[in-house]
Amino acid sequence: MPQAYVYSRNGGPETESFVDLPKPVPGPGELLVAVHAAGVNPVDWKRRTGFGPVGAAAVTLPAVFGGEVAGLVEQVGAGVEGFAVGDAVFGNSSTGGYAQYTLVPAETAAHKPAALSFTDASTLPIAAATAYDGVQQLDLPAGATLLVTGAGGGVGVAAAQIAAHAGLRVIGVAGAAKKSFVEDLGAVYVESGPGFAERVRAAAPDGVDGVYDLVGGTVLEEAAELLADRSKLISGGDRVTVARLGGAPVARERSSAVLDAVARLVTEGALDPRVTGTFPLEQAGQALRAVEEGHAQGKIVIEVVSG
Repeated sequence: MPQAYVYSRNGGPETESFVDLPKPVPGPGELLVAVHAAGVNPVDWKRRTGFGPVGAAAVTLPAVFGGEVAGLVEQVGAGVEGFAVGDAVFGNSSTGGYAQYTLVPAETAAHKPAALSFTDASTLPIAAATAYDGVQQLDLPAGATLLVTGAGGGVGVAAAQIAAHAGLRVIGVAGAAKKSFVEDLGAVYVESGPGFAERVRAAAPDGVDGVYDLVGGTVLEEAAELLADRSKLISGGDRVTVARLGGAPVARERSSAVLDAVARLVTEGALDPRVTGTFPLEQAGQALRAVEEGHAQGKIVIEVVSG
């Protein structure tokens, strides 16, 4: 039977294991996808600990890790239009991506351009699409200054590039080890840690026009103080704090149209997913540790099918 990497209960890495699962059967509106690559995101390990977005459905255990994939359509569910067996696609998995097979709702899937690798495509449905949605939500004019906290992570990397492509001046906050990485994105680097807001003020003496937070907590609170207009404050990871501060969480569209848009940015050279590490499926645990322990720059990908 097909193999998948799961967690059997809420907790730490000790809850993780490989299991054999029946091949999923696509229902109406779904695609069965043979996974070639799966993106690794912080939300993967956070859900293992019991964290879940407000209003999220209860998780059935054991649960397969992963929410974004790229692969080949193996079967098409009833009512699906625009996709056929053999199509190369990428999208949001509904049954977990760290697996040989997964289900993808057709409404959150897109055709993979030939010029886009499966590895790069697998990073787009969550990280790049979240970045795109957030930049669109802020709707800052060209020439405005955008502050991105957590600029060295998967979403931050994409947000910095998408914003720069839109004509914004980007200031990226990240740890000292990620300085050159952030600068390579075209952003002005500011070191994270206590007092980072003062360093931002020095880098942007005319102030910042928007904040895209990807850290939350006290970092979000400090960043908010830099804004005169809190309607231009968004967070990708701390819904409670950003609402209290007068901002808003990132509003996700989760559509094929957004996936098409970010794929086009990649193929046009405006967005580099910055995949900095790949692991085979049998090393899924190591891939997740790289993200969970905070050592990863850019994106980590599990390559289920090589090539």
